This record gives sequence, structure tokens and C-alpha cells, in this order.
Amino acid sequence: MFRTRAYLATLAVAAVLAGCSTGGNSAGDTASAAAGNDGRCEASGADFAIGKPASAELLEQARKASGSQLARILKPHDVVTLEYRSERLNLNVDEQGKVTRVNCG
Repeated sequence: MFRTRAYLATLAVAAVLAGCSTGGNSAGDTASAAAGNDGRCEASGADFAIGKPASAELLEQARKASGSQLARILKPHDVVTLEYRSERLNLNVDEQGKVTRVNCG
């Protein structure tokens, strides 16, 4: 009976540890790995967006150029958290909707 319990405990620990491990690359991981930055934001790659009117298309182009996994447009007076996310690109726009700043976070 002791062996059975020890065997079951070992299996349970192995199952928990297997659930914590990371698997192979998904399609999204492949794209970010190709950029060579592991999906982290490089804001300088999206500097071309400054001065242009913000749009969904510009946001996507800037996201790809920066190597980011996520991107968002921040308007004046938008409420944002203080959470820093290294894989997120921010396009800050003015009252007229033109991009004034590009940064990560």
C-alpha cells in the first residue's frame, strides 16, 4: 500500500510539473522569434508613425515594425495603469488624433 501511495504521489508531482513547462513555439512565437527580440517592444522601429493620423492600419504596421506582440493607441485623458509590459507598443496621440509619441510599456 505504501508503494501505491508513493507511486501516485510521484505521478501527481510529475503531472503538476509537466503543466508548468513551456511547450514548443506557436505561430505567434515564431513571428516574434524571427524579429530577434522575443516579442519585446523596440519603440525606435515605429518612429515612422510620429506625425501621422492614428488608425488601425498604422497601429498594426507600427506593432510589426517594433517587434511587439501587443499595441494600443492612447488618447489624451485615457486612463492607463502603471503596469509596464515589455511586449506592448503605445502610440500616444494628440486631440486631433495624430501620433505625438511612440513608446513601450
